[in-house]
Amino acid sequence: MAELRASSPCAGLLPLVRGGVTLDEVSPGVITALAPFRGGEAALSSALQAAYGLGFPAAGQALEAGETACIWSGRAQAFLIGPAPDAGLAARAVLTDQSDAWAVVELSGPGAEDVLARLVPLDLRPAAFPPGWAARSLLQHMTVTLWRSGSGAFRIMAFRSMARTLAHEIGTAMALVAARRDAG
Repeated sequence: MAELRASSPCAGLLPLVRGGVTLDEVSPGVITALAPFRGGEAALSSALQAAYGLGFPAAGQALEAGETACIWSGRAQAFLIGPAPDAGLAARAVLTDQSDAWAVVELSGPGAEDVLARLVPLDLRPAAFPPGWAARSLLQHMTVTLWRSGSGAFRIMAFRSMARTLAHEIGTAMALVAARRDAG
């Protein structure tokens, strides 16, 4: 009989380091999709504030407080990342556990924006996409949610089934940016 063992989405694929840029897997904890009941964004935001010290994010916003993040993921939708959802949230929103559905990686270091510029059709320079901003976009042919988690760092979420492709595409772009930097 086969023995099944749990593994992370990017097990054996990461970390990668190229030209001072690092791609590493993040263990996000629990990922819960939040969809407030009609007209209930303010109530949900208050409940999140009371439980975690952050509210429901506006469009394009990534809120972080300690080990907890609430990341905008679409119209009236967000991901609560880190802890299990507080029981009081269920009275204000539809909660869906998505913990096993996502691969979460962090791209960091000088040149992270240059790497993503080859993959994502967004202006991710700090002036246009500062810390605390989030977007749903394509990374090559994959749908991702990404946010700037620091001055030279991005968190990227892709479907777990795309983890190998995510690591490959970003790793290839990292190598190309590093080669260009070394040649110039």
